[in-house]
Amino acid sequence: DTPRTSDTKKALVDAVKEAMQQVEAQRQSDATAQGTTSATPQSDVDSPPTVMAPVNSNAYAIVVGIEDYRTHLPSADFAKHDATIMAQYLEQRMGYPAEHVILLQNEFATRTDLEKYLETWLPNQVDANSSVFIYYSGHGAPDPTTGDAYLVPYNGDPAFLQSTGYAMTRLYAQLSQLPAKDVTVVLDTCFSGAGGRSVIAQGIRPAVVTVNDPLLSSETIAVLSASTSEQISSTHMKQHHGLL
Repeated sequence: DTPRTSDTKKALVDAVKEAMQQVEAQRQSDATAQGTTSATPQSDVDSPPTVMAPVNSNAYAIVVGIEDYRTHLPSADFAKHDATIMAQYLEQRMGYPAEHVILLQNEFATRTDLEKYLETWLPNQVDANSSVFIYYSGHGAPDPTTGDAYLVPYNGDPAFLQSTGYAMTRLYAQLSQLPAKDVTVVLDTCFSGAGGRSVIAQGIRPAVVTVNDPLLSSETIAVLSASTSEQISSTHMKQHHGLL
């Protein structure tokens, strides 16, 4: 780089840092004005890095974060915040156009919402040159009768998974049909029913569930999961995020 180019880059970085500091100062000021001692503590991952990927007009994402459930299930701590930050990374640093990022949180992440966006909206957008990103943060649940693993939507009930949950086999079947160039799936959940980001019907013991994942043999699809079927995914209380 020429000296002038280097100076321009440094000035841009300094301007971004100053803007971020102003936003944080305003956030703290708003929290104080509302009578709270502090807002949600800022994690080191809450501020996206200043390096930005080129905008990809053919990139699509569905980001789901379900922290509180209609059926009074235990809270999936910080799942909503996880999804918010993930969407910011996609839009601000990973080159995903904002209008191509679907953010579904809490009451806006029902089973119908998942079906609508995964099974209708996404296939209608994607072509052979598309990049797809799927993110889920929230509860998973095992069906101890069939051994199937399910995502638990906002209105899901672990006692009636087949009619209220969203099966992982169904998710994988949908994604495998996409003509996309690449698909990335990130699952900050678990399916053991033993706690953490996993729930199970009352009176049922935790189960070892085998998640049959046909995508692992695909050359175009990558799956990143917070845990295996026998493990528990948990949260980082100080950072206010899931550990993944």
